[in-house]
Amino acid sequence: MKKSVRDVDVAGKRVLVRCDFNVPIKDGVITDDSRIVKSLPTIRYLLEQGARVVLCSHRGRPKGEVNPKYSLAPVAARLSELLGQPVPMVSDCVGEVAHKAVEALKPGQACLLENVRFHPEEEKNDPAFAKELASLGEIFVNDAFGTAHRAHASTAGVANYLPAVCGFLIEQELTAMGGILEAPQHPFVAMLGGAKVSDKIAVLENLLDKVDAMLIGGGMAYTFLQAAGGGVGLSMCDESCLPVAMEILNKAKRLGVSLYLPVDAVCNTSVDSTADPQVFPADDIPDDMMGLDIGPKTREFFKQALASAKTVVWNGPMGVFEDERYAGGTRSMVEVLANLDAVTVIGGGDSAAAATQMGYADRITHISTGGGASLEFLEGKDLPGIACLADK
Repeated sequence: MKKSVRDVDVAGKRVLVRCDFNVPIKDGVITDDSRIVKSLPTIRYLLEQGARVVLCSHRGRPKGEVNPKYSLAPVAARLSELLGQPVPMVSDCVGEVAHKAVEALKPGQACLLENVRFHPEEEKNDPAFAKELASLGEIFVNDAFGTAHRAHASTAGVANYLPAVCGFLIEQELTAMGGILEAPQHPFVAMLGGAKVSDKIAVLENLLDKVDAMLIGGGMAYTFLQAAGGGVGLSMCDESCLPVAMEILNKAKRLGVSLYLPVDAVCNTSVDSTADPQVFPADDIPDDMMGLDIGPKTREFFKQALASAKTVVWNGPMGVFEDERYAGGTRSMVEVLANLDAVTVIGGGDSAAAATQMGYADRITHISTGGGASLEFLEGKDLPGIACLADK
């Protein structure tokens, strides 16, 4: 386990905190502040302990150039409201202006540095830039799980120059995600969806050794159905992954893992077609149709497979849930998870968005804040932004 902010003395110290403030902003207004809200427990703790808090983050992809469109100024304003105290916006994240702003902080005060990605050295993890950023603090706290899979200057590089620990958000991610991988309660079921098999091969292989059952839906299911000899019409099928899919089906058999594939699918001639969707057997879809959601029989089938689960991890929607006509499968799975007497973990990305959008987020044990990071964590990879933190 990694050391957290609780394990270090921060009183009076300059604490550099990497947050994930990559929030959507339209016309200067933040449209979803959930990432800011999730960072508050760590920030409040540090302020209460009398730390001088130096916050930093990226937002968007400004490609190493200063671009007002990606400024963190609206975030500083929202933080000031949420914390009930001023959080000054610093016009740069390094240099004299940053040093002056940090020196002006008193214990229990915070400031926010401008977007670290305004400097090309950030994404290159340039040692000189990391050292300059680190010079603003005496302790480094990483609380940005969403970027923990990136070896950037502000996520990993600064840890070469400062004692480095995690914030409460990363601690929570490690406890929840790490717990299900290391010591899950059984039966342990993985439910995987999304578009491409290629994106999930490593996750499938890593989880197959740990789970009792695996449910595969979404666009990736059609590659497995075709590998097993089914006809999937125009459905998304990753031809290059057919051998891997067959290998996974055979490995599941060898390991005694129950692997569930859709038995029916909600279909149309294309995602954009205005015609009414039709339901067909998932392995016998007409040549001019494509599967866009799991069908009603599959929803029931998957529900039964999940009924006795004590641990469930889910990554990837069951269909094109952004279109209400193809959202039924994803919604039904979220409902099942919300009502299970089990530890339920959703691994970020579209599945997390679906659970939140459908109003079930508060009934899931843990929803990861990191899309790519949670995927790499489920693959069993070391994440640079976590590997660099001190062990307990």
